Formats: sequence, structure tokens, C-alpha cells
Amino acid sequence: MAHVSAGVEYALHCLLYLADAEEGGQTTSARDLAELQKIPAEFVAKLFTKLQKAGIVVAREGIGGGFTLARPATDITALDVIEAVDGRKALFECREIRAQCALFGDRTPAWAMDGVCSIHVVMLEAEKRTREVLAGHTLASIAGRAAAKAPKDHGGRVKAWLAARTPRRRRRGNSAKG
Repeated sequence: MAHVSAGVEYALHCLLYLADAEEGGQTTSARDLAELQKIPAEFVAKLFTKLQKAGIVVAREGIGGGFTLARPATDITALDVIEAVDGRKALFECREIRAQCALFGDRTPAWAMDGVCSIHVVMLEAEKRTREVLAGHTLASIAGRAAAKAPKDHGGRVKAWLAARTPRRRRRGNSAKG
């Protein structure tokens, strides 16, 4: 069972493209990012609404507009993105099963409920460490890993693909005006 949604994965991919495109001052539309990844534009638009509300991206209005990162890729962590898309939710919710032992009948002894549940303690530690790891990885560090894995010309090809769409959006906007 996944605790991090597929939306987070798509959001991270979109943000990596934005981080790469931003080096040249380029904005990118949610529609183009959706097309690049072969996913519905409506889905990406919903993700970007959440990312914008969380202060991770900003929208540039007008013809040829689109999204850019709201702050440097070195300042946006994987945890920021997860919490923006999925919200902050606990890894584990203790159900206090320890109080339900059949041997207790209707009277759970105090020792059984004393302190935090031993299982919950482990889960709290796991959640804390997970958050620390996610907070330690930025878009910039993830982008560096992705770039090291991809062929050297891949980043340039993605930039060119996205850049080719910006003039097209401008032309569509101009032809609509007149």
C-alpha cells in the first residue's frame, strides 16, 4: 500500500522539468508538461493548483505564460512537494488495540495503557526518519541524480521541446486577438 500518491511522483517530474527550463528563464504551461508526460492536462492543472497554493510554483499570466518555480530548486524539498500534493498525514494511526485483549474482559489494566504504545513508538521513529530523509533531498539534488543517469543530450532535447511550444502558445493568443 502506497502512502505517497502517484500525484506526488508526477508533480516531482513536472517540477524537475521546471527547474531545468528555468535556467534559461523559460516558463512552461501545465498543458505542455502534461503532454510531455502523456498524462491528462486536467490532472496536472490540479497538481499545479496545490503547488501554487503551497508557494512552490508561481503562474506567469498572459500569452506564452506558464509556471516557474517560486524559489530556487535548492530550496524546495521532496517533503515540501509531498505535503503540498498529499497534505501532511501520519504514516501510522494507532488504534489502541493493546486495550482490547480478551484476557482483560471489560477492565483493561492501567499497565496495558501506560505510555505510548510500543508499536506506535516504532512508527513515530520511522515517520520522523522518513521526513528527515525527504527534507534532505531538494529538487536540485534529485535533478542532479536524474541528469547523471540520462544521456547527455536529453536535458537539451526536453528544453527544446518545451521551448518550441511557447511560441506556438503566443501565436494562438495573437491569432485569437485579431
